[in-house]
Amino acid sequence: MARRKKGRPLDGVILVDKPDGWSSNAVLQKVRWLFQAQKAGHTGALDPLATGLLPICLGEATKFSRFLLDADKAYRATARLGVTTDTLDAEGEVTQTRPVPELNRDAVERLLAERFTGTIEQVPPMYSALKRDGQKLYDLARQGKTIEREARPVQIFSLTLVELVGDEMVLDVHCSKGTYIRTLVGDIGEALGCGAHITALRRTRHGRFDLRDAQRLDTLIERQEAQGHEALDEWLLPLSSLLVDLPQIELSEAQARRFCHGNPVSHFTLSQPLTGLAQAVCDGRFLGVGELSDDAGLQPIRLVVSPSD
Repeated sequence: MARRKKGRPLDGVILVDKPDGWSSNAVLQKVRWLFQAQKAGHTGALDPLATGLLPICLGEATKFSRFLLDADKAYRATARLGVTTDTLDAEGEVTQTRPVPELNRDAVERLLAERFTGTIEQVPPMYSALKRDGQKLYDLARQGKTIEREARPVQIFSLTLVELVGDEMVLDVHCSKGTYIRTLVGDIGEALGCGAHITALRRTRHGRFDLRDAQRLDTLIERQEAQGHEALDEWLLPLSSLLVDLPQIELSEAQARRFCHGNPVSHFTLSQPLTGLAQAVCDGRFLGVGELSDDAGLQPIRLVVSPSD
C-alpha cells in the first residue's frame, strides 16, 4: 500500500519577499509548513545576505520550476567602494583596502555602458555553489583552496547607476541567468581602481514575476497564525504562470489522453508555424509541456500528472 503524503495537495506558485539573513532553503521550508503543502521547491537560490523576490513552487508546479531557472532577473545592488572581501560581499573577510578616487558620474556611467553592458565574460567566484570534481567551490574556499575557473559569457541587458555618493554606489542590473552580481560589482570596482564589494542585494524581478507582487514572510506568518493555512491560498498563483511565455496547443480529448500517457500527438491546427516548447491544454485544462517539431508533432517532456502518479 502506498503511503499517504503528508500535507495538502496544493499546486501553484507563491511569490515571497525573502528577508535578510534567511537561506533560500529555510524560507522554502517555512513556506511549505505555512501552507501545509505536500511538496515545495524554489526556482533559484538567493544568498543569505540577499533579499527580495523568491518564487516558490508548490505541488505539481515543482515539475515546471526549471522553466523559470532559465529566466532573466533584475537586482538592485548596493556596493562599498575601496574595500574588497574574499566572498565579494559584506559577509567575507576584508582582503584589501584602497583609497577611492574622485569619481565623475558621467565617466562612471560611460564605463558601465562600454565595459559592463551587453555580453561580458565573468569568472565565477570561489564562494559559489558551482561544483568541481563533485565538490562545491565554496566548500573548497572554506578549506583555504583556490582553483582555476574558466570565464563564462553572461548578458547584462541594462546597468543603471542609481546613486554615487562617497564610497557607496547603487546599481540596477537586468541580467541573464548565471550572472554573479558579486563578481560584476567586484569587476567594476577593479575597473575604477579601488575595488568594491556588495553590502546589500535585492532581487526585484525574476522572469515575468515582480517584487511588487510578492508577500513578506512575516505577513504570511501573521496571516497563517490568525486565520489558518487556507487563508494563504488567495496569494497562490496558478501553475501556468510559470509558462506564460510558451504558446498553447489545444488538444482534443483523444489527443489529451495520448499526450498524458507520454505519447507524441499530431494533426492539430496551428495559427502559425511553431517549433520548440509549448503548453498542451484541453478544454481549458493544462496538461503539461511538450516539444514541437515538424516530424514528431508534440512530444511530451513534462506532464502535470504522469500515468504512474
